[in-house]
Amino acid sequence: MDIFRDSNFNFMGWAKVGLVISVIAFVASIVALFGLGKLNIGIDFAGGTELVLRFDELPSLEDVRSLAAEVSGGEPLVQRFGAEEDREILVKTPLVEGSEEGLRERLTARLDERFNSDLAGRFDLNQRGSAALASLLLEADPDGRGALDEEISDEERRVAMAAYYEQVAEAVVAERQRDGLLESWSELDAVEEVTPAVRQLLESETALGSYAVLRTDNVGPQIGAELRAKGLAAVFFSMIGMLVYIWFRFELRFGIGALAATVHDVAIALGAYALAGYEFNLTTVAAFLTVVGYSVNDTVVVFDRVRENLQQSRGGDLKELMNRSLNQTLSRTILTSGTTLLTVTALFVLGGEVIRGFSYVLMVGIIVGTYSSIFVAAPIVLIWDRYFPRKV
Repeated sequence: MDIFRDSNFNFMGWAKVGLVISVIAFVASIVALFGLGKLNIGIDFAGGTELVLRFDELPSLEDVRSLAAEVSGGEPLVQRFGAEEDREILVKTPLVEGSEEGLRERLTARLDERFNSDLAGRFDLNQRGSAALASLLLEADPDGRGALDEEISDEERRVAMAAYYEQVAEAVVAERQRDGLLESWSELDAVEEVTPAVRQLLESETALGSYAVLRTDNVGPQIGAELRAKGLAAVFFSMIGMLVYIWFRFELRFGIGALAATVHDVAIALGAYALAGYEFNLTTVAAFLTVVGYSVNDTVVVFDRVRENLQQSRGGDLKELMNRSLNQTLSRTILTSGTTLLTVTALFVLGGEVIRGFSYVLMVGIIVGTYSSIFVAAPIVLIWDRYFPRKV
């Protein structure tokens, strides 16, 4: 489909205006990043603790946020995780000096005071692991395994009992993990390993807390610094790789233009991301690497057409050839960018909070990348050619 057939827009006539706009946007992004300190560094790079909690009844996010703030002494990130009917909450707390091992224990203790105050210290079947449950069952021996096999030694009997109750405990925990939370004792009816005696003991000696910790991640300061360095290195070397590739495939001037456009796109997308307040994490780095690839791909399409036109019109004016090439690839640029933008926008609107930051980077990157292919990469090539003309 050629929606701009025989177009003759004077893009290079607006090159200076485009570059001025780009410089202003670039400087504003740098100010937002370093002057205002707007970038919200996630625990992947800054260090901290991340928990995913599932509740029997979804509590107020503000209640959970205030508890997390008390524990961490900072500003935790608390948001709904997944669909509303899942009743899951994501909690991220910043790194606290002296608690590099993480804040899970302190946070769950405060959550228990708020949401499990009725348990009175009883064994929480939604919190404890299979090892602790197996130990409780072994001591109580509800199935009377200690009275069996009288011919074996006490040590052998103890080992056999431990293996038996470990299997029972693992089956109970597996049932809890299947849905994330045990909400009623009737759910244990589906567990073959749970005998009536075991169930009676569990109902009398344990309790079903109002929430469960589905996942815990803790990132220490050293790991955070390492991930930060590797993330920056990934973006840097990807851009250098693009420069070298375009240098060899085309010419150095085209590589410089593509590199300038890529730096422009990443900086502005990063500034917009910082102003939006989304958390910067490893997923965000993946989004920026995608932006780098998309930006260079769009630029390469334009430069490839410029090369073809240069071969057909040797000695022709580079500015006129650049304009012609941009007009010839305009339909492809608009259609590709437009359809991709529609998909990413749908992801941004409907994808949920977890991937909203990722899709936001792609949205901004596609728009800025399309702009930079025309008003940054191409003018930079012309400027380079003016000061460093190609020797024929």
